[in-house]
Amino acid sequence: MFLSVFEMFKVGIGPSSSHTMGPMVAAARFLDHLRGQPFRVAGLRATLHGSLAFTGVGHATDRAVILGLAGFRPEDYDAARAEAALAGIRHNGEIEVEGLGRLRFDPARDLAFDYGAPLPGHANGLVLRATDAEGDVIAAETYYSIGGGFVVTEAELGAPPPAPAADFPYPFKSAAQMLEMARTSGRSIGAMKRANELALRAPSELDAGLKRLWAVMTGCIDRGLATEGTLPGGLGVRRRAPRIRAALEAERALNVTPPHVVNDWISVYAMAVNEENAAGGQVVTAPTNGAAGVVPATIRYWLDHVPGARPVQVGDFLLTAAAIGGLIKHNASISGAECGCQAEVGAASAMAAAGLAAVLGGSPEQVENAAEIALEHHLGMTCDPVKGLVQVPCIERNGLGAIKAVSAASLALRGDGTHFMPLDNCIEAMRQTGADMSEKYKETALGGLAVNVPNC
Repeated sequence: MFLSVFEMFKVGIGPSSSHTMGPMVAAARFLDHLRGQPFRVAGLRATLHGSLAFTGVGHATDRAVILGLAGFRPEDYDAARAEAALAGIRHNGEIEVEGLGRLRFDPARDLAFDYGAPLPGHANGLVLRATDAEGDVIAAETYYSIGGGFVVTEAELGAPPPAPAADFPYPFKSAAQMLEMARTSGRSIGAMKRANELALRAPSELDAGLKRLWAVMTGCIDRGLATEGTLPGGLGVRRRAPRIRAALEAERALNVTPPHVVNDWISVYAMAVNEENAAGGQVVTAPTNGAAGVVPATIRYWLDHVPGARPVQVGDFLLTAAAIGGLIKHNASISGAECGCQAEVGAASAMAAAGLAAVLGGSPEQVENAAEIALEHHLGMTCDPVKGLVQVPCIERNGLGAIKAVSAASLALRGDGTHFMPLDNCIEAMRQTGADMSEKYKETALGGLAVNVPNC
């Protein structure tokens, strides 16, 4: 099992990696499939199923599918160009597709929401169809958005995993294997992850990619800390990060800040990211958009508030966090639609705790312990976004996830790495809990806080 750091951390757009980025990627894949066919395509259709239908409008899934069919991709998304394209498509009922020409697509007619039972493969399913000049379907493909921007077809979902792309020196599939390889090799978790990455790319490419990830992450924090206003979607949620940041800086200037207020700094960094995400801004999946604030907030806290922190170590933080995230995805899930928010903010907190413990000098055993502590205390957390929007409780939840990550790393570093509950067992407990969790609490906005809102 190998999941690259650049698969775990992907530059994209808000508000959701499963509901926005994934459907956009699926639409782009469908276009690639059609370009290789001998028949003439005249029109396109799309149907959203399961969680994509229930919370699709709140997560801009409909927009994402339309834009994906128009050739947009998350990694180089241009908001102004997208708005112009959407307006033209809705006005003309057509999409200009590179390599396929002008195709019929009226969003009011050709984009459907199916609120019945989810498709059998996954809670996040969509079916894309191509039609001929008479309107008959000539090609169709089912896609599943399985969390973190990852997309598979129906055939790929049931297929055995592909052969490794390279011979990786440290092919760990569990935390136990990871720790045994660390003991045998004398390398840290981050160093082993780096060695695996270098089996695929040059050191300069790896380092440049890691620097870009952090640049996008910290840039997102800065934008969120500076941008006022009300978030879209109808809840009327006001951005709070700029006002909290201003209050914290004023208190610091007066030297009247009690020690516990550092938690507010951690929270405001995370909230800044998730307010940007909720507004459809550029973020990095970490491991998802809904949990995108936890890892950046923890890194920013470490750099800005911990003596001795060095930016050159950010790459090691990200590599270590990605190693833990890969274990969680491989052995359980990072999808709120599969396992609730324990799989999103819980996974992100475990990743951030591991990364922080690593850059603070923790041993592999302490790093694994930090990840386990953070994940353990998110077990059972539901995904219950009000109105299907990644705003309430998601924005604050990222702040608390980052605080838990810092606390977990600190607690793990107070010990020698030995602890009762292994990370592997905690990941399995998360998987089992997610399997038993009611669908109402898995990103459908049908339970929990999503149905307990003020009548005003």
